[in-house]
Amino acid sequence: MKREHYIPFDKEFILEQQLTAFADDLKKVEDFKKLFDIIEHYFHYEAFNLIRNLKQNYAAFNPDLSPNEREEFNGKSDFLSFKETLRNVLNHANYSRVDKETLDKALKNSDLIGLNLDIDFKFFKEYELYVQGNHTTKEKVSNYFFWKKEIEVQYYDRVMVYLNYKDSNYFKNKKIDLEKLLIDPNCIVLKVFKRVPKNDLETVFPNATPRMFTTDKLLFWIPAIVGVFSLLSTKVIPALLKMDAAYKSGETIDLLDSKTSLTQGLIALGILAAYLFRQYNNFVNKKIKYSKMLSDSLYFKNLGNNSGAFYSLLNSSEEEVLKETLLAYSFLNRSKNPLTAEELDNQIEAWFQKKLKTNLDFDVKDALLKLQSIGLGIETNGKWEVIPLDKALIRIDEIWDGIFDYNQK
Repeated sequence: MKREHYIPFDKEFILEQQLTAFADDLKKVEDFKKLFDIIEHYFHYEAFNLIRNLKQNYAAFNPDLSPNEREEFNGKSDFLSFKETLRNVLNHANYSRVDKETLDKALKNSDLIGLNLDIDFKFFKEYELYVQGNHTTKEKVSNYFFWKKEIEVQYYDRVMVYLNYKDSNYFKNKKIDLEKLLIDPNCIVLKVFKRVPKNDLETVFPNATPRMFTTDKLLFWIPAIVGVFSLLSTKVIPALLKMDAAYKSGETIDLLDSKTSLTQGLIALGILAAYLFRQYNNFVNKKIKYSKMLSDSLYFKNLGNNSGAFYSLLNSSEEEVLKETLLAYSFLNRSKNPLTAEELDNQIEAWFQKKLKTNLDFDVKDALLKLQSIGLGIETNGKWEVIPLDKALIRIDEIWDGIFDYNQK
């Protein structure tokens, strides 16, 4: 499995882990807490500016606004700027884009719902899925009547779906009633979900509709055709022909024999009907299960919609950047000698592996660039070091004081 940049621990936990390394120096412990606090506030301020930028450039495509409101933002909302900023946020939050192969596999396989879902991708100008983090757990699923089996299911911790709908002309040409579409054409839908099975990834699409697998269709139609043909040819039709021939010839009809043949045929037909009803009912139950899973996703797993999704994404972005910066500073601060990016990367990844039993690909490049941009990291001939804690506090305080510089002299 490909290693991820995503750090699957919250920032407070990472802080506590790093504080233990300074436990023998109480002043350093307090200074490191202060540094963490002021950097967190600074990154939060940066995130606030990103939200304002995203909302401004998203407004013309936001389905939660009325058409009149969206029209007010025509020419003010820049689609390309919105898309670029959104991708930067996703990148900093360590989301990775789902490739077509992974989505196609999810459409063909199903771990939990056992349904073949059909999605009309032609509804969208473009669509993209992004995921963050993953874990594997064991689940029990139905297997042959009342039997259940235990399988391993891989989940994505977070899934973001981006859907850019086509304009109204497309839907009018397709004779699709816009009122039944439940979404305004030419809008962009954003949704963030938690804990989505990898092989049921397609369930996050709003227009996913259940359909029978080929095997389900065969199990339904082949017995129906063969059974009906067999009953008609061996029981029902011969009995009716015999009765008709006897009636025309004036011969005495053996009613008991004819009734027995018809009764047997009807009983067999009833058994066949019960089997077909059971097969169809299985499919209906799967659809009900899918509907429940969908409602659970909307109610329990949904973390944000449209502009509301920005807060979830930016919170993840802010946390990931903070954790990376915190770790890079902590390890460089404790190192007796300057380190290359590769040496720092190896040390942090080895620490995660040994201390937290976690195998990840630490994004050392972003961490060092962030340290450098806020004046805490210094690179000399390919080797990195950081300024001491007391000076780091002064440096960050200067940056924070300079954000609102209205009192000009």
